[in-house]
Amino acid sequence: MWDEVRIKIPEKANHIIRTIQAAGFEAYTVGGCVRDSVLGREPEDWDITTSARPEQVKALFSHTVDTGLQHGTVTVMVEKEGFEVTTYRIDGEYEDSRHPRNVTFTPSLREDLRRRDLTINAMAYNEAQGLVDIFGGMEDIERKVIRCVGSPEERFGEDALRILRALRFSAQLGYGIEEGTRAAMAQLAPLLSRISAERIRTELVKLLVSPHPDYLRQAYACGITKVFLPEFDKAMETQQRHPHHCYSVGEHILHSLCEAGADKTLRLAMLFHDMGKPSVLTIDEEGLTHFHGHGAVSARLAEEVMRRLRFDNDTIHMVCRLVLFHDYGNGVEPDRAGVRRAVNKIGQDAFPLLLEVKRADILAQSEYRRAEKLERLGQWSRLYEEIRAEGQCLSLKELAVTGRDLVEAGWKPGRELGQTLQRLLELVLEDSERNVKERLLEEAARYKEGKPSEESNH
Repeated sequence: MWDEVRIKIPEKANHIIRTIQAAGFEAYTVGGCVRDSVLGREPEDWDITTSARPEQVKALFSHTVDTGLQHGTVTVMVEKEGFEVTTYRIDGEYEDSRHPRNVTFTPSLREDLRRRDLTINAMAYNEAQGLVDIFGGMEDIERKVIRCVGSPEERFGEDALRILRALRFSAQLGYGIEEGTRAAMAQLAPLLSRISAERIRTELVKLLVSPHPDYLRQAYACGITKVFLPEFDKAMETQQRHPHHCYSVGEHILHSLCEAGADKTLRLAMLFHDMGKPSVLTIDEEGLTHFHGHGAVSARLAEEVMRRLRFDNDTIHMVCRLVLFHDYGNGVEPDRAGVRRAVNKIGQDAFPLLLEVKRADILAQSEYRRAEKLERLGQWSRLYEEIRAEGQCLSLKELAVTGRDLVEAGWKPGRELGQTLQRLLELVLEDSERNVKERLLEEAARYKEGKPSEESNH
């Protein structure tokens, strides 16, 4: 029944396939582009596999790039667009749970497909032969199952990163993991300690921004997070006994991930927002759990973990800010001055995301006072939108007075000038109508003369 499968291959990729075939060799699109096409998704890349050797591929095209000759890969350029063309191969012994020591070229498409990780990634297609599905990839798509090609112990033993790839594809597609594949993931999870932090980070982020970020639960159950994110295991094992919560810390994190939009920064903030709770746990005389100061502890832990996983500095700084302030203003009825101060403290770039963090956090708690919490959060959001629409001052760069203005008024550059600007900003955050140059220069003059501000006289 898979004979009916038809895939629309881009013309440039088809040109490469037809050129190779015309020279007497086999050529197919292969792997992710076939899988995504079958699923109705737009492939990111169109990879090609062929019986032609690299030097034979290079002889057929005028513009090629040697991107991985030792593994049989040549990039063929067609009108400035590159397509990876790789010779059928058999991988040699894997030395580091990641890379084969050597590869052997083979004329057999079957041998090339059987070395691949998952059945859904081991299908090939061209317009002449149609779909080549030797290992049951289409059947697994029909059954919504993630399964290794051949022995899962062998596949994961060759390349331990495949453990995370299997989990990630499960989360992206909403598929279950075949029993033998899952058992091998749990058995060989310790091999992940040999995989680079950068590779683990990439797979973790793909899982987190998937439609099912809570499939991280499976990583915990298989002992996978124990290897690269043991802090999450502690969260999963820390109970919360309090009217505001109905889950363990870890389960609350998983539910909050599902309530947040599929944005990398937002999902990372939800992953870390309560991860410091286990280290500050206290239990009162009534048996209720408390986690005082967990925001700051979680922010420090987030930075530590993200540096360990080699995240970039911009992402680290934004995520840590959101984690640090995720409880800011909870239980407080907001007014405009309070919102302006909050935006100034947290940052205009982070504040809209913080509102989303707070919403996801609330929706992952118990229903106790949930409506009240959401209503209050709505007030914060409405006031913020009004303040933005009116263009009110929220930071020094929007203050009607600059350092240059104060220098021209007789101030000397230095610490005192900076402190004066900050005092003027605080006045404006309290009352936006004060953001008038003349009024602020008058206030500055009062400071200089040691007189109380105009506000203190009212």
